[in-house]
Amino acid sequence: IQRLKDKSGNRSNPSSEIEYFGTLAIRVGEEGRGIREILSHSHLTRLDFAIGSAGLMRQALTLAMQHTTTRNAFGTSIADRPMMTSVLADMAVEVEAATLFALRVAKATDHLESNEHERLLARMATPAAKYFNCSRAPSIANEALQCHGGNGFIEENPMARLYREAPLNSVWEGTANMMCMDVRRAMLKDPRTIEALFAEVRPLAGQDSRFDAMVQHTQRLVNEAVKDEFFARPMAESVARLLQSAELLQHSSQEVVDLFLGSRAPGASGAWGSHYGTLSAGVDHATAQKIVRRAMVIGG
Repeated sequence: IQRLKDKSGNRSNPSSEIEYFGTLAIRVGEEGRGIREILSHSHLTRLDFAIGSAGLMRQALTLAMQHTTTRNAFGTSIADRPMMTSVLADMAVEVEAATLFALRVAKATDHLESNEHERLLARMATPAAKYFNCSRAPSIANEALQCHGGNGFIEENPMARLYREAPLNSVWEGTANMMCMDVRRAMLKDPRTIEALFAEVRPLAGQDSRFDAMVQHTQRLVNEAVKDEFFARPMAESVARLLQSAELLQHSSQEVVDLFLGSRAPGASGAWGSHYGTLSAGVDHATAQKIVRRAMVIGG
């Protein structure tokens, strides 16, 4: 053992550097194709991280809601203060979208060998989900920690561990840029992955004009990214948001759909700032409260 890595997070899972001398080894795969052999299984671990990040986001949201609903300030629970309700509702929508996205990719992965559409969708959507969910998790952890105030930054509070853990999934099994490059690579190598993406959302056309605009926006970015790697990241983000929107339209409440498309869709009428809780047009306190109650593990 050369060294035990002193990581800033993920400390219960030790990582080390080991050198082997004269050790018996059994080759897996063909000689000279080790990297290719490893990467042949990477879609499974990337899916793990997309799902794991969604789970981490859900835990952070749950802790934030538990704390804010059981603490009072100025005569009411913190969660019922209008600004906090806005923050929690915004986070809840983000977490639900990430969860549904990850589960849709998991479904596609389950049918890799039996359904061509699912195989093509999984090839493109897996790195997109890994990129987007893992990149969003730290922002949710940060906002959830702020809901606790200073207590969230104390090691005896589970939020401290989540805060340190959240960035890691973006690094393991490929950074954000690598994932966006892989989304683009999949499209270049087999354009049928592009067809699978838009076939996935086509049945939802006409249900919501904001969703239709998102489809068109994603199509433009895909066309640009195929020609120029410079657009790979905005393209991958748009793919992720499009698939999230499709899942929400099919499986979520109208309040969640309206908040998501009203704030995340291109040219959305409800301006969305760079932080959670910066909702505006189309969302009021009562609507946000419905979304927060819906997100509770035990209904409020």
